[in-house]
Amino acid sequence: MQKKYKVGVIGATGMVGQRFVTLLANHPWFILTVVAASERSAGKSYADAVSVRWLMTVPVPDSAKDLVLLDATKDIEKIARGVDFVFSAVDMKKDEIYALEEAYAKAEIPVISNNSAHRWTPDVPMVVPELNYKHIEVIEAQRKRLGTKRGFIAVKSNCSIQSYTPAVYPVSERFPIESILVCTYQAISGASKNFETMPEILDNVIPYIGGEEEKSEKEPLKIWGEVRGGEIVPASNPSITAQCIRVPVSDGHLAAVFVRFKAQKPSKEQLIGIWDGFVSPIAKYNLPSAPKKFLNYFTEDNRPQTKLDRELEGGMAISIGRLREDTQYDYKFVCLSHNTLRGAAGGAVELAELLCAENYI
Repeated sequence: MQKKYKVGVIGATGMVGQRFVTLLANHPWFILTVVAASERSAGKSYADAVSVRWLMTVPVPDSAKDLVLLDATKDIEKIARGVDFVFSAVDMKKDEIYALEEAYAKAEIPVISNNSAHRWTPDVPMVVPELNYKHIEVIEAQRKRLGTKRGFIAVKSNCSIQSYTPAVYPVSERFPIESILVCTYQAISGASKNFETMPEILDNVIPYIGGEEEKSEKEPLKIWGEVRGGEIVPASNPSITAQCIRVPVSDGHLAAVFVRFKAQKPSKEQLIGIWDGFVSPIAKYNLPSAPKKFLNYFTEDNRPQTKLDRELEGGMAISIGRLREDTQYDYKFVCLSHNTLRGAAGGAVELAELLCAENYI
């Protein structure tokens, strides 16, 4: 019989926190027992706290409505007594998030974070489960540093890289890649907005997303890295240059990708074969949130499309299309992922499932 885990969400009233709450409503392994947010929300029922700012397309789950919000910063000890682990989606300054998540870990609460504060902490794994799941072994070194038995921090990567890194990663294992140019066209939910709260995006494209290009260029190198000496050492290549653009789309990040190979250039058939034949290395665990087919190549010239394909496999699959040779790079293609499912809360839930299956939680 599958063990049930008691789960908390800190930062539960924000957009990503709300997505966590909806994903946990009918989860077969996880039971939402604690919600926490800022001091101003503490003491309210969850339904009351989100009543005028509920951003999901489904109603507030019945299982969460009557939960009383705790203070995410002041009630750590109380939260520790009520959960097996927490998801972190707090909206605070980066240094405050860094300290808060470490305080939870030191209180023996495993933290699975959607935030960027710990992505470059050397002994904190940043994991896309289908790609670099072995990085979770660095948790033992992190626990030694923190002086904990149970507590640790694991993070998911930025949502922008999850559109294209999954397509490039398995290719690079067979055909080393020298350089990548990528332009991402990112949904407004990545800024925790909808069309009502971001009217300036209507009939508009905004060519700047603060900090996003740096993350898109550097974070894949940690995914490609290796565990060595109790920390994750990022890869030194491929070189990546990125341009990130906000577009008037509710959900879904699309990426236009250009790749140049180091030596041997594969054929189009070989590339499509790698994508179509990709077998998830964690398939043996039958994780509830994992897609049955992670990478999906579309042969139609006009696919993938954000509106049509972002919900593929419950929003947890990656869509790829328009592979063709390029005049300056070797190949170009497009990729698509759902930014708040695969790219945010859903990816974190799948990571938590992996950590449970591997007995880290």
